[in-house]
Amino acid sequence: MAGELNGRRIAILAADGVERVELEQPRQALDDAGARTSVVSIAGGEIRARDHDLEDSGTFAVDQLVGDVSVDDYEALLLPGGTVNPDKLRMEPAAVQFVRDFVQSGKPVASICHGPWNLVEADVARGRRLTSWPSMRTDLRNAGAEVVDEPVVTDGNITTSRSPDDLPAFCERIVQEFAS
Repeated sequence: MAGELNGRRIAILAADGVERVELEQPRQALDDAGARTSVVSIAGGEIRARDHDLEDSGTFAVDQLVGDVSVDDYEALLLPGGTVNPDKLRMEPAAVQFVRDFVQSGKPVASICHGPWNLVEADVARGRRLTSWPSMRTDLRNAGAEVVDEPVVTDGNITTSRSPDDLPAFCERIVQEFAS
């Protein structure tokens, strides 16, 4: 995978409550493929990570505030999950607009587990074939998505995945999608 992304700039939109492995493993795969990843958030400093939504799992440094960046600054967007993280993001208009703008730009967007809540809030799930954590699927259906139970699904410029168990397949797919 080394070099496939050749310095492409990837935004990782996350907030407190992000599921550690869902940020850390995809980020490592992207970095290993030559990307330049940046954690973009709704507040500066650090965001607190979780393990299985319940246990503290350290922090990640925030590189940029979502209100200070635009889609033009990046070639792709990663939306990790954890239940608290996307819930916080969907309450911030700048984060919702960033997701909407990214999807509408045609640039690749990838989301795992509860991350697709951001797609629902941005009103970009309608008509898309998506997957997610099981408890999210009703929300996706209600937002007009076709919901499937598959490890990784790509529909146009959106790639979704179900859970941390699917991280190997998700990481491989996002490197491919972000490289194209």
